[in-house]
Amino acid sequence: MIDKEKLDQIKKASEEEYKRITKVRCPYLNGDVHFNAEGFEHLLYKKWDSPRSKEEQYTRLKLLPLAVKVISQSHTLQEYNESKMFVRVQSNSKWTKELKLVKYYIFMAVLNNVLVKIIVREIEGRNKNFYSIIPKWRTEIKEGQHKRILYTGNLEED
Repeated sequence: MIDKEKLDQIKKASEEEYKRITKVRCPYLNGDVHFNAEGFEHLLYKKWDSPRSKEEQYTRLKLLPLAVKVISQSHTLQEYNESKMFVRVQSNSKWTKELKLVKYYIFMAVLNNVLVKIIVREIEGRNKNFYSIIPKWRTEIKEGQHKRILYTGNLEED
């Protein structure tokens, strides 16, 4: 279990570091991947109103430094997905939802003995942005046993 104080410390340190990144050049995409507030928020929330568990937030924040390394060194794309979906858009100080083409570029690497999956998201008409970092597995406790489970779900929430 992760206590609140430990999580708050890593949140603060990670947010300060994240704000300094701004963008990273990606060889595969032949362009920049931007690190905006939406990417950091996604490390803490599955959706805008659904927070991740303390353990999941802590894990993602601890792995965040690996995202820059993976993006800056990636010459190969491991997965790609695109679909039309409703995304939140701010216009004239109001939030609305618009149907847009959303593309996901997924890079994977083993760094520091950890297999990580990095998701870069591009919403139609916008920059490519860092969206998420996830360990390729998670641990769940069932009947007192720790079991390693692969993340294979929805890219929008992973």
